[in-house]
Amino acid sequence: MKRLATLFTQSYREIRQVRTITTCAMFAAISVVLGYFTIQLGNYIKIGFSGIANELVDYLFGPVVGGCFGGLLDVLKYLVKPTGEFFPGFTLNAVLAGFLYGSFFYKRPLTMPRILLAKLVVVMICNVGLSTLWLSMLYGKGFMVLLPARFIKNMIMWPIDSLILYTVGKALETSGVFRILKNPLVGGALPK
Repeated sequence: MKRLATLFTQSYREIRQVRTITTCAMFAAISVVLGYFTIQLGNYIKIGFSGIANELVDYLFGPVVGGCFGGLLDVLKYLVKPTGEFFPGFTLNAVLAGFLYGSFFYKRPLTMPRILLAKLVVVMICNVGLSTLWLSMLYGKGFMVLLPARFIKNMIMWPIDSLILYTVGKALETSGVFRILKNPLVGGALPK
């Protein structure tokens, strides 16, 4: 429990740094742009890339920053490219997903088993559970009617999304991008 409290305290301290805010702004812009690029497989399955930016913020800055970033970005994306009506339940999902990913990833190595577990938790709680509830409330369809199709879709996407995050994360880690974002003085001291 003490480790969890320390994790949240450290993540809270991150949100007060200019470096964190500017990095989050950069990832928000990347996420909005990536939102325009999706691969549609049939009527129900689509592979999107905008979530990668959210998950990288969660990895770099933790659950507090991740939750705030997820909620704010959800509203920003709706303002930039509205799809359907705005519903605060989906913003709650974005906050909760950022919080969960941040809890799994912050100050820990990005390994495939960790990514698979984090994605599974988020898929089951946010995508299958809460999103199905929100859709049921919005469209007046029964929760149990919507649940099987949403479960199958998310189980198909779970390993695909995990592999995409792992591949991108490892590429950024290998290239040194994470090291630079976490410590801007890595390349040397700032000029006087």
